[in-house]
Amino acid sequence: MMDFKEMVLPAEVLPAERLERMEGWGMSCAGMSYVYRPVNTRGVREILEIARGSGRPIGMRGAGRSYGDASLNSEGMLLDLTRMNRILEWDPISGLITVEPGVTIQQLWQYIIEDGWWPPVVSGTMFPTLGGAASMNIHGKNNFKVGPIGDHILSFQILLPDGQELTCSRQDNADLFHGAISGFGMLGVFTQLTIQMKRIYSGLLDVTAIAVGSFAEMFAQFEQRLPESDYLVGWVDCFASGASLGRGQIHQANYLDPGVDPEPAQTLRVTNQELPDTFVGTVPKSLMWRIMKPFANDPGMRAINFAKYLSSEKLGHEAKHRQTHAGFAFLLDYVPNWKLTYMPHGLIQYQSFVPAENALAVFTEQLRLSQRYGLTPYLGVFKRHRPDDFLMTHAVEGYSFALDFALTATNRGALTSLAAEMDALVVGGGGRFYFAKDSLLHPSTVARFTGEERIAKFQALKTQCDPEDLLQTNLYRRLFPK
Repeated sequence: MMDFKEMVLPAEVLPAERLERMEGWGMSCAGMSYVYRPVNTRGVREILEIARGSGRPIGMRGAGRSYGDASLNSEGMLLDLTRMNRILEWDPISGLITVEPGVTIQQLWQYIIEDGWWPPVVSGTMFPTLGGAASMNIHGKNNFKVGPIGDHILSFQILLPDGQELTCSRQDNADLFHGAISGFGMLGVFTQLTIQMKRIYSGLLDVTAIAVGSFAEMFAQFEQRLPESDYLVGWVDCFASGASLGRGQIHQANYLDPGVDPEPAQTLRVTNQELPDTFVGTVPKSLMWRIMKPFANDPGMRAINFAKYLSSEKLGHEAKHRQTHAGFAFLLDYVPNWKLTYMPHGLIQYQSFVPAENALAVFTEQLRLSQRYGLTPYLGVFKRHRPDDFLMTHAVEGYSFALDFALTATNRGALTSLAAEMDALVVGGGGRFYFAKDSLLHPSTVARFTGEERIAKFQALKTQCDPEDLLQTNLYRRLFPK
């Protein structure tokens, strides 16, 4: 059979009405693609055949929440799986759920919480699909304790480009199980996933806020609190310098034990978990990004970061309160469309993962470099991690630091240079990167942190599952060029 890449057919083979401009979530990259939205596995098979016959590669897209080009396929096809969003099986006794790949984290938690369960791992937003979450092996604020979402997936069904559907678990097709989870959609199409949920006894968490005056204090507090925490996350004021470099605030959260919540049936109700529609009870949240827009510049963000730190130090240090699971987990959803404050050029998030023994030095120098370049991140988020056994993992026994950089009409070149310098620091410190957040990595950097053996194993799986190289995205072509 002729390799589909060798077939030269006119673009008119695909209907023009399928062409759409698709964008990465950070709005910093986009591309035109032929988009297809199947409703079942049969539809996926048919679309894969269309791709093969057209001579165009096809990539997968869920909710499009990857910051960069992971769900883009310029001039090719995109398989949008959001309409395959059925919950197929739910056992409220064991907490096992089987879902189609287009089910979102929001659908999941809303479906199970009133039975006393919560997803074991969630991202900072509730809108990603579970197929996308598995492909990127997402982590949460509890990664140091429970690992990524892949550690809680018991099995899945995957459709290979040739139409063969396989069931994979840690016992059956184990190599593909560990490769497809973390494989950023390059080995096959998830058609259903079975995941173990977490039993909870209240719709509330005990939350403690801790102000820290420097990065060193941030690290010390994390290490001290790890054994007693279910979740830990740190916010960093990236504008602070000198002795205050890395100052910020930590939030520690813990599940409530059975019997502690006097009204669990009420706190577990979906309606009591929903995020508020207004800010301070009056301003509609839908307007907040417009109110924030005038502050989306260096002076404005410096002032906001300073005010946030000052309030955390003076009013919030060691403050304790109870917060809903959704309220604590989905901080990125408090302001709808907050990313629009970065218009018209968008944002790039740079997230690195560094072993614990090197993380303080690496992250400190990242902040210093950013400030020297005049490209101070507007947001910094700090988390603790543990290793996992998935093939293309980003995890380390250590820490991650996520930095949000605003793009302008003139700073992309400088930001690319800054990222290259930070990449060298990370790789030199034994660190890794996360493809769901990436926009700027170079193939040589990927080769260095991933290692020849791991890349060879991934490429062997890719050849086995997709010998025609039908499955492709912009990210795949950028980071794994032929």
